[in-house]
Amino acid sequence: MECISVFDMLKIGVGPSSSHTLGPWRAAERWIAELKANKKFDKVEKVTVDLFGSLSLTGKGHATDYAVLLGLSGADPERIPTEDIDVIIANIKNSQTLCFNNEKMIPFDFNEGIKFNRKFLPFHANALTFTATINGRNYKSTYYSIGGGFVVQEERKVAKANKIIFYCTFPYPIETGTQLLDFCNQLNLPISGVVLENEKSIREEAAIDFELKRVWDTMLECMYLGCHTEGNLPGGLNVRRRAYDTHQKLKGELPYNTPQEWLETIRLTEVKFRQIFKWVSCFALAVNEVNASLGRVVTAPTNGSAGVIPAVLMYYMVIENHKANFEHIKRFLLVAGEIGSIFKKGATISAAMGGCQAEIGVSSAMAAGALCELLGGTPEQVLVAAEIAMEHHLGLTCDPIGGLVQVPCIERNSMGAIKAINAAELALDTDPNNVKVPLDKVVNTMWETAKDMNSKYKETSEGGLAVGVNLTDC
Repeated sequence: MECISVFDMLKIGVGPSSSHTLGPWRAAERWIAELKANKKFDKVEKVTVDLFGSLSLTGKGHATDYAVLLGLSGADPERIPTEDIDVIIANIKNSQTLCFNNEKMIPFDFNEGIKFNRKFLPFHANALTFTATINGRNYKSTYYSIGGGFVVQEERKVAKANKIIFYCTFPYPIETGTQLLDFCNQLNLPISGVVLENEKSIREEAAIDFELKRVWDTMLECMYLGCHTEGNLPGGLNVRRRAYDTHQKLKGELPYNTPQEWLETIRLTEVKFRQIFKWVSCFALAVNEVNASLGRVVTAPTNGSAGVIPAVLMYYMVIENHKANFEHIKRFLLVAGEIGSIFKKGATISAAMGGCQAEIGVSSAMAAGALCELLGGTPEQVLVAAEIAMEHHLGLTCDPIGGLVQVPCIERNSMGAIKAINAAELALDTDPNNVKVPLDKVVNTMWETAKDMNSKYKETSEGGLAVGVNLTDC
């Protein structure tokens, strides 16, 4: 059984894509570590990178080439000043050299060093191979970006074939919703309590709180930045940022200077249904406009769906409970992370494998369940909320125009957030004993739907809106 922490599901990184940007970035870091462990790093004379399948087909729109170079340069996606990204890439292009892991200069031709191959490798749709030339010989390593910033190497494939078992070290290992409920009943704890006990087995609670606070601060700052930045998004589609315009119409007259002060002023604004509806959409749009601009976001569970969870949590903070504090944030994120891990274990969180149901659908389920617990739902009702949210995203395709995480991706975050809130409310009025579709059934159905889905609707930009709307139309 795979052991997945909340911090595996909620990662801080740079947009626009967890599988196409953050994953390849982390793969480059892993490869450097591999070279060092094998005492080859200092001998490397040249590096090249081959992108395969979905990483190739939509790689430029997702800045995969930039991400690989940033990883090879030794930059940290959690902490690099985002304004430095263009500077680093420009230096590589102009000098035709790469400061490998920020340690040694090697020649690198930007136009030839990264190759885009339409071929799909068997193990996963997102594959990349790194090649190091040492004394005229080539040494290759292949990695797979399997969604949500998770990266595995080919050894994982071999281990699976040889039935090598990976043991989970959590005291309460969870693979399904049924197992999660069993532990809730056994320990007499809410879902957040069970998840916390697992997290405490690998780090001190003070460290858990510190990291969860850092995750929330990143989400809040991302919403704040998106709501206060106007203009068009980069990439060639000339998509106008909408969070800024919506925010201007919604915000009150009270002054503020920080994201937290901004949150407090929103609590004092008008709360009619239309305003609430617009605020939630505004929060979600803001995050994914930042994401589309290579800004810093929290992968939740992916970058393309990064706006849903912060938008729903912000809704709870500024609309539902004006006294909400860090303990509410903590419970929300713990529940969301666990629900996301159940989908990852039982299905996929990669749009290249499952379409957008694997991203917006999963994030909506995560947010719905988390909100349901904060609103007083039982563990059974929390899973009902997650199931409802996913049930109404089944079959959702991934068809980004131009391979950019903009259209229809940004709007889908606002739709996923609204559905999550609705799903939570429906679950609160539901007797779980009357539910016809349990969470585990919808997870399985989502995976079967993913396997049946035509590949052109799986983040390849070869179908749907991606071919129905041309770049020239924009």
